[in-house]
Amino acid sequence: MNKFSKNFKNNIVYSTNKDFVSQEIEDEGVDKVPASGQMLKVWLEKNSRGGKTVCVIKGFRGPEEELEKLGKVLKSKCGVGGSVKDGEIIIQGDHRDKIIKILSEVGYAAKKAGG
Repeated sequence: MNKFSKNFKNNIVYSTNKDFVSQEIEDEGVDKVPASGQMLKVWLEKNSRGGKTVCVIKGFRGPEEELEKLGKVLKSKCGVGGSVKDGEIIIQGDHRDKIIKILSEVGYAAKKAGG
């Protein structure tokens, strides 16, 4: 595979197949995966954050609204700030143990990752 086919593999301009469904259309309908079927990883990061430590929760699969709700619950129970960006929840400070406990209470499987 050359560098051009790698970048343009999903860009189908026209199809004569009457049953063809674009991959982009299929991806728009994100199914909700039950909490018990997900493994969330809690990372501790310090790089590119001005020396501040943050916890990053990765691996969530589901609608953006559910991710926002989960982020709000984590921020309020930890009593700190944070945000939800690019499918990840960012919580200020080192609260990994507390976050894992909260996630297990809500029904998610979670574990520490990355050092």
